[in-house]
Amino acid sequence: MTPETNLSSLATLEYIPYISDRGQLPEEFQGKIGVYAIFDQKKVLQFVGYSRDVYLSLKQHLVRQPQQCYWVKVQTIERPSRTILENIENAWIAENGSVPWGNGDNKEKWTHPIDIKMVMTPEEQANYQNPANDELAQMKIIKNVARRVEAEISTQLLEVRGLQMQIRFNPKLKEEGLLDLK
Repeated sequence: MTPETNLSSLATLEYIPYISDRGQLPEEFQGKIGVYAIFDQKKVLQFVGYSRDVYLSLKQHLVRQPQQCYWVKVQTIERPSRTILENIENAWIAENGSVPWGNGDNKEKWTHPIDIKMVMTPEEQANYQNPANDELAQMKIIKNVARRVEAEISTQLLEVRGLQMQIRFNPKLKEEGLLDLK
């Protein structure tokens, strides 16, 4: 662990594979407080964030943006301090020279549950907006879209990326048209 007074620049930290060759996320960050930088397959910075549990946050980001999460750099700290975490985050963004894609207008895609209504196909939208549908029918359509998107994410992560850990989504949020981990 790096002491709070010795803040590392982003360039000096090593790239860690987001998903190991064993199909796992970096478990050494479970329950660790820190700042993390997420990179795509070409090691282009996509998002910088901080968390009281870096591992849990990395898991959430992987589900929300699987195509952008290939490499990560992390600096942990001993005690929670929003000021220190924000200072590191801001320093890394400044060091990058521009605001990463996920820290600008697309931040919600990285930090909020997936809004199912935003990923509906035109056919699903037409079905959902059918005036003959009551609230129960609309909820059923939303849940089916959530299941479809969940299956797509699982296929992308499990089959394509080799993830070997179980991804469980919160069933109650599906009714609200949201998809997020439990």
